[in-house]
Amino acid sequence: MSSASTPQPVQPVKLSLPLVYQQKLFEELRKEDELVVLARGLGLMRLITNLLHSYDAAGNNLIVIVNAEDRENAWIGEALAEHAAISMSPKARGLTVVNTDYTSVGAREKMYAGGGIFSVTSRILVVDMLTGLLNPETITGMLVLHADKAVATSLEAFIIRIYRQKNKVGFLKAFSDNPDPFTTGFSPLATMMRNLFLQKASLWPRFHVHVAQALEGKKKAEVIELEVPMTNMMREIQVAIMECVEVSIHELKKGNMGLEMDDWNLDSALLKNFDVLVRRQLDPNWHRVSWKTKQIVGDLTVLRGMLQSVLALDAVSFLQQLDTIHAAHSPPPGSTRQTQSPWLFLDAAQTIFDTAKKRVYTSTQKAGPDSNIDSLQPVLEEQPKWSVLADVLEEIDHDLNFEQQVRDDSNGTILIMCSDTNTCRQLRDYLQTMHIKPRTEKRIEEVYDPEKDKPSAAYMMRKRLRNYLKWKKEFAQISATLFAENRKALSGAVDPRLAQSKGRAPSNKRRRVRGGGAVGSGSSRLENGSIPQYFEKPNEVAELMGQIEITEEEAKQKDDLVMADPLEDMDDYYQLYDMQDLVIIHAYNGDQDEHVLEEVKPKYIIMYEPDASFIRRVEVYRSSHNDRNVRVYFLYYGGSVEEQRYLSTVRREKDNFTKLIKERASMSLVMTVDSSSEDPQEAFLRTINTRIAGGGKISSATAEPPRIVVDVREFRSSLPSLLHGRSIVIVPCMLTVGDYILSPAICIERKSVSDLISSFSNGRLYSQCETMFQHYQNPMLLIEFDQNKSFTLEPFADLSGSISSLHSANAGEKDLQSKIVLLTLAFPKLRIIWSSSPYETAEIFERLKSQEKEPDPIAAVRAGLNDGDDVEGAKQGEAGGTAVFNLEPGEMLAAVPGVTPKNMGNITAKMENIKEVANASVEELSELVGREAGRQIEGFFRRDLLEDYD
Repeated sequence: MSSASTPQPVQPVKLSLPLVYQQKLFEELRKEDELVVLARGLGLMRLITNLLHSYDAAGNNLIVIVNAEDRENAWIGEALAEHAAISMSPKARGLTVVNTDYTSVGAREKMYAGGGIFSVTSRILVVDMLTGLLNPETITGMLVLHADKAVATSLEAFIIRIYRQKNKVGFLKAFSDNPDPFTTGFSPLATMMRNLFLQKASLWPRFHVHVAQALEGKKKAEVIELEVPMTNMMREIQVAIMECVEVSIHELKKGNMGLEMDDWNLDSALLKNFDVLVRRQLDPNWHRVSWKTKQIVGDLTVLRGMLQSVLALDAVSFLQQLDTIHAAHSPPPGSTRQTQSPWLFLDAAQTIFDTAKKRVYTSTQKAGPDSNIDSLQPVLEEQPKWSVLADVLEEIDHDLNFEQQVRDDSNGTILIMCSDTNTCRQLRDYLQTMHIKPRTEKRIEEVYDPEKDKPSAAYMMRKRLRNYLKWKKEFAQISATLFAENRKALSGAVDPRLAQSKGRAPSNKRRRVRGGGAVGSGSSRLENGSIPQYFEKPNEVAELMGQIEITEEEAKQKDDLVMADPLEDMDDYYQLYDMQDLVIIHAYNGDQDEHVLEEVKPKYIIMYEPDASFIRRVEVYRSSHNDRNVRVYFLYYGGSVEEQRYLSTVRREKDNFTKLIKERASMSLVMTVDSSSEDPQEAFLRTINTRIAGGGKISSATAEPPRIVVDVREFRSSLPSLLHGRSIVIVPCMLTVGDYILSPAICIERKSVSDLISSFSNGRLYSQCETMFQHYQNPMLLIEFDQNKSFTLEPFADLSGSISSLHSANAGEKDLQSKIVLLTLAFPKLRIIWSSSPYETAEIFERLKSQEKEPDPIAAVRAGLNDGDDVEGAKQGEAGGTAVFNLEPGEMLAAVPGVTPKNMGNITAKMENIKEVANASVEELSELVGREAGRQIEGFFRRDLLEDYD
């Protein structure tokens, strides 16, 4: 464990890397800088914590962790403390997390000077490095987590660029467990490595030789695979949903022929990121896309969710979800067939709704010639996995009690893993109530046979059906109120020529019904061809409720009560469970599942739903512990979307690693371009404007690079990084006026389209323009669009579609145009810059600065502040100095109309308290915040509540 850049620790370091591939990867990382792409589930966080401990034990390092999530910080901090205790390293200091703005500037400077391991959020870190609070030359090394997110415009790439420009000797290591982003685009691996300033990539898939040897040895976990067949009705619903998805994808392709649509198929539709894939293709032309395409994109999300729900939810919950989906897709007033979701007109949609209903109850027509009331009988189909789960638990119980157990370090705990918390709650309810039998008939009690008392979900399903019928009654009342106008509009939208034949179809146009049934499609469709929403009749509901009324056994059961417990006299009322008696239900949670396995030490694991990464975590867990035996029950629905999705995920990851290996084999040496190594003479010549005939002055050339003062709140965007990439010095400050100061005369307020709309809504933009005109000669408003989206406002889009769409969404967009016009009328000298992307904005800024003087950061910070305000604190870029104002009055003042974060400093500096603000005149307030904001504040405090109430 030798390293050229760090001294050897005096005391040997104890590591917890039991497997061969972990040790080899650790040795690689200690020797050189590289990008590590490890297959998900192979213990990436364990590797990182051991690597950090090896540096932490030395005690004289400054290590910075970039892009770590909160739960990863908690894991690293806990692991470093544990390693330090085991290794007995006196110099180890553990992890320090800097993730809020409440840490003052002085405190951070002292922490950095003292050294240690720091996990800093990207926005704070980039500001500290630019202001010199953290000198990049003093950093021993940097670790970048989630390296797949380090695209060219990200803050992480910005941080690495600053670090490498000023520090050539410190180490840099990047980690990722997601190979997918490294395989999309043109030479993606080389591009990503260039962003990370790295020249070597280390790839570790599951089929790597060392990984396979470590996980496929003698210490393999015992895996029992259980293929659970779906019920016939579940299979019918799945096939119908897949048909709707296939038709929707076909319609999407037909309406967008010019796009790359190789991945738009049924197999890709099962992947989680399919929605992102489609939107990425459509976003650049979103303004030209027809309303039908936009509708289908939304429908695909709904249909893919239904594919998951039919397997995960119980029959009653799935039917309730379908009711809400149907209501959400109900047509607006005045709708015709062309404005509704296309899949609702398919026969497959009718199959989905009818079959889902049959899983809960069946209807048979009552006897009688004129009776139109059906008799509803509860069916309450159970999920097939429930009975299999009960059988598995019974088998495990038999093993624990009757089989001779091999003594090992595992607990007898049973761990059940599933996809989400809703499934956890469902399984908990089932396991708690599966032995409760609601005796609905007396003869069952009389001829009761204990051996036939098998686990059942009857109690749980009857309870859920009662709740569903109560919900459906309220839902029907709300639906009748909301959609009464819709029904009138729909009936008015029917062709009047069809009115004469409404009662009976012509003899030559009658539809044949398969099997000689009496019900045709006309009775199950509205006039416009869509599926009507079904509401049971009150008499039917009453009869069904009578059949599932609470029995004597059900009445004895008590609901779970959640109440506050003072935890006094715990020994008298509580005792610890034996670990062998515990059944733990847990949702998949990424790397945290390794913690669960280590803490619970289960002997039996039931994977209720398949997850490829968790299987690998079990393999690593079993291979890492010789003295722990594990038996895994792997449940999946045979021939289902669940099985197909699992197989597609495994195959896709293998294909991605194969692509990465091929690209790395043919990739030339990645040259990391460093702008700081540019020759000073060339840098000087680059600043000279050669077109001096048009008023340019050769004297304006200078050897100093151009400089832009940037508000620290702007570092959430990618523009500062792109400006820095153009060799422009970025000076972060806490600005009161403007976002970017290009020169003593040019101030720019940057707005994205969404931010522009909100600024118009709350009136903030008018006050911002007022303050800019008070302090700068050439104020400008920059309206910046997303580079991956269309460079247009929606009113300029293709407005083909329903007429009703013109009255809602587009009205707001036209309103936005009118507000921009009113803004230019109010401020005639305001320049508006339209930019299609941050890249174009950076080029515009460079042109605007070409003949201007450099801005003064102190003057930029003072603009909008009064004498005595903390200019130096603002220049440091964080509001972390000593607070001199009371918090409660400040929050109260911030809620007053007209008060914004930027003009609030003027008020608090000039006015002593809220009372003085309330008694101030419009003229006094206008001097501080501008005319419009002053009028709003004065009007708020002068308002007569009694008059408003009357």
